Amino acid sequence: QVQLVESGGGLVQAGGSLRLSCVASGRTFSSYSMGWFRQAPGKEREFVASIVWNFRNLRYADSVKGRFTISRDNAKNTVYLQMNRLKPEDTAVYYCAAHLSSVVHTTAPEYDYWGRGTQVTVSS
Repeated sequence: QVQLVESGGGLVQAGGSLRLSCVASGRTFSSYSMGWFRQAPGKEREFVASIVWNFRNLRYADSVKGRFTISRDNAKNTVYLQMNRLKPEDTAVYYCAAHLSSVVHTTAPEYDYWGRGTQVTVSS
């Protein structure tokens, strides 16, 4: 029943910005905690950021802290990832994920639903 669709990826120069969006199906979107993960070829999926259902208790990976901002618009069933000052090491497929919990999760196995991903490529 729950579907997540990411968009907003693309090619950007180092130092540039992108805004990823994830649109979720389901009338209970506001009940889900949402997260962003990324995965580069040959590497495991890496936690990026998360936001709980009540908009509080945001969490960021150390590698993106201060550069990325996660937010959500429950009226639009959408979670966003604003990515600023992008670096080449940010290059990856970015995945939106969700779980029905009020606590922060930072590992992939803790999430129940996943989008197909959107490619972000940062050139130097």
